[in-house]
Amino acid sequence: MDYPKAVLEKATRLEQLLSRVAAGESLAEVNEALGFDLDQDQLTRAQAKYESGGCTVEALIDGRCGHPQKIHSGIREWLYARKEKDEDVRAPRLAQEIKEKFEVEVDPGHINYLLRKRGLTAPPGRPYKEKPADEEATDVATGPSESIDNAGIFFPGGSEGGDGGGGSD
Repeated sequence: MDYPKAVLEKATRLEQLLSRVAAGESLAEVNEALGFDLDQDQLTRAQAKYESGGCTVEALIDGRCGHPQKIHSGIREWLYARKEKDEDVRAPRLAQEIKEKFEVEVDPGHINYLLRKRGLTAPPGRPYKEKPADEEATDVATGPSESIDNAGIFFPGGSEGGDGGGGSD
């Protein structure tokens, strides 16, 4: 399999670490020289993995090479600029525009993730609706006060005026 250069380089450095420690050098010195932070348990596991794999560099490759990134820095910058220009545009529309412009399919959830990291998302929940002008004039807080003297008739409390089903038997 074709491994990325960084993965092969790390496996090679780990092989050097194992051979230098086996030659008698101190683990702390070799860790510092090769840029590792292995403790004794991790060293033992790496030695066992190396030996069981036939003492080859390929045995030390951890197999976690990641996946190719679809959203490179150019797309991210375009995305951030587009969202800053129009705050009302949502992720599904942005995903469609990215597909048309860059020919890359991106899940709207991933777009929301990227926007959230940058602080460009809308507040959670449904968008706030503006009240029509005629409704604002009769708002409860600013409008005429109505009597609430008879409110208990509609919402009786306790067993007073209730149907007699007290509830505790």
